[in-house]
Amino acid sequence: MTGRPAPRVVEALNGALHRLFDERPSLHLLGEDVLDPYGGAFKVTRGLSTRHPDRVLGTPISEAGITGVAGGLALAGDQAVVEMMFGDFAALAFDQVLNLISKSVTMYGERVPMPVVVRCPVGGNRGYGPTHSQSVQKHFLGIPNLALYETSPFHDPYAQLAEGLDHGPAMLFEDKVLYTRRVFRDGAVDEHHRYELLGGPTGWAHVTPVDAAPADVVLICPGGTAHRAIEAAGLLRGRGLTTHVLVPARLYPPDLEPVLPLLAGARLVAVAEESTAGGTWGAEIAAQVHGRIWAQLRAPVLPLSSADSVVPTAPHLEAGVLLGAERIADEIETAASRSLPPRAPAAPVAPAGPLADTGPLAAPVPAAPVPAAPAQDTARPEGAEPVAGVPVGVPKLNNNDTAYLVLQWLADDGAQVAEGDPLVEVETSKAVEEIVAPAAGHLRVRAAEGTEVGVGELLAELFAEPPTDRPESPSASSPGAAPVAAAPVPPPAAGQGPAPRTHVLDRAQQGTAAVVTRAHQEVPAAFAAVEVEVDAVLARLRTLSDETGAEVGLPEAVVKAVAATHPTFPHLFGALLDERTVRLADTVDIGVTVDAGNGLYTPVLRDCAARSLADLSDDLMEFRMKAFRGEFTAGDLSGGALTVSLNVEPGVLVVQPIVMWPQLCMVSVGGPLTRLVLAEGVPAPATVVTLGLAYDHRVVNGREAVAFLRAVSDALHDPEQLVKLID
Repeated sequence: MTGRPAPRVVEALNGALHRLFDERPSLHLLGEDVLDPYGGAFKVTRGLSTRHPDRVLGTPISEAGITGVAGGLALAGDQAVVEMMFGDFAALAFDQVLNLISKSVTMYGERVPMPVVVRCPVGGNRGYGPTHSQSVQKHFLGIPNLALYETSPFHDPYAQLAEGLDHGPAMLFEDKVLYTRRVFRDGAVDEHHRYELLGGPTGWAHVTPVDAAPADVVLICPGGTAHRAIEAAGLLRGRGLTTHVLVPARLYPPDLEPVLPLLAGARLVAVAEESTAGGTWGAEIAAQVHGRIWAQLRAPVLPLSSADSVVPTAPHLEAGVLLGAERIADEIETAASRSLPPRAPAAPVAPAGPLADTGPLAAPVPAAPVPAAPAQDTARPEGAEPVAGVPVGVPKLNNNDTAYLVLQWLADDGAQVAEGDPLVEVETSKAVEEIVAPAAGHLRVRAAEGTEVGVGELLAELFAEPPTDRPESPSASSPGAAPVAAAPVPPPAAGQGPAPRTHVLDRAQQGTAAVVTRAHQEVPAAFAAVEVEVDAVLARLRTLSDETGAEVGLPEAVVKAVAATHPTFPHLFGALLDERTVRLADTVDIGVTVDAGNGLYTPVLRDCAARSLADLSDDLMEFRMKAFRGEFTAGDLSGGALTVSLNVEPGVLVVQPIVMWPQLCMVSVGGPLTRLVLAEGVPAPATVVTLGLAYDHRVVNGREAVAFLRAVSDALHDPEQLVKLID
């Protein structure tokens, strides 16, 4: 492994095209908006028109015309790559693909080379809507002479494009979610999986557990579904099933020879793809597998596709339609339970969770079993105090998690509940689960909304009589405390008119309210602010975005600049243990505020000091998508040593944030403003933002707070420090 990060898929594609253009003087590129500086809708063709201006053609909006011209170039002895701005638009070029390019190979009495590759960005999970999110691969299956490829994080796109041109015509499908993901290299996927290529550079990627356990299940998928398949393999491993994943570089015609022994040895074979069912690539694979090794299969091949629907624009609806990791794992587990022979699992398997990909909340989950006599509670965590009522503990809901977030109590503190009544919603890393009462009684809440609770810890107690131990002034977000109830609105007196209108806070805002309440109750915060010129850093960030393909902006730069101060101001990243002791953070994990209009979240960017701006940009983009969908887990939102409040809309002067216990500081970033400054005695416009710092005055004093802000400001403004920050 080298120290340099692996390239993103978009960078690998761009590099492959540059290499092909350098090697093949007869190669042309045709497409809409492919000329620099735009470089294509997804920046795949960046730099090509500058380097090869005579061979890159920006075309009118006519997919049929573009593809027809490419076919004409091929018939005249040249080579061509066509870019469809979105794969959905390939429907407009279908006639040229079906009746000109593919047929020309064999309809003139001799075999005619047709070196044409049509590139198609496909797939959803980007919120682009019904006509920009389809997986159209199945519509081009089975056309004589036409080969179909799909990009993947395992395969070199140069090999795919070169083979497609040399044995063309061909289509290369590029799942849009892969563009910003990094390719896998050196046989490593993650800490749990590795891979090898079977059948050469355009063969199959074979993903296996690092312990090389033999396959119970072989899951076949195209490159765009690979990350979901690998995640599903991890889920299935926790449920007692070892899964190998196979990803081809060429979809059609498939070469099954290198993988037939693996398929024949598995107990279940599944094919997962994002397209809707009916005439799909997965059905073609299943048919060929059945035809080749039917006698050796222990069950029919299991096909998995997205729902029979157009792809919605709304993120939560889109997630409910498209095939996801949870559904892949659940359907394989169900099929395995019917067709696999019994086998003893190495450890007890937790109940399968709900289908997180389909949107609805989980079915009720019984609370952990409790003994009839609380005094004999052997399941109580070591060191825990005895409880007087029937305890409601935190059951094991997901093998991947050790703690969950308390989202919402469904019964009021002190209320009388019956056995089986819903008590509380908790969030796991995959879904929202509902825990019900294990017995009848009066409820005493012991874990407040917005707190994180570990497996086996106490959520509540159930008493035969109404409890009398009312907590005094509990903190809304402190562990073991009851939620703070809002003051009731008294009904209007007779003759005083209608009742006042009210607005009930949603769940996300209630969580924010709990954090704010605790901050104001427990942290004696002060505030300081400085103004910093940012023209230089913004210019460098635009260049970095062009070079890397990542959309790097001021938020990432501020986070990186804050992280750079950690060696000088380590205690600002700590937590107060007692009146004289601060626990220091080993790594710089920084929370950032994200508000997509459905609640304020503070997910945590990990190890900010060691990672590049481009990597932080990738994480922030993923956080924004999770915010749209409300998919954050407790793990995403916990563990920050310091938080940065991002309020970078134009015109925002200054923001005074809170300090989120147990942190000691929160940095705020205002929006860009234009100021007139003196440059060599001449007034000139400059772009400035205000950096603020709310700090715990028990640990940090004003002079130190200003010194910290100056250090962050210098990293964003001083030329020498700016180079270190960005490069």
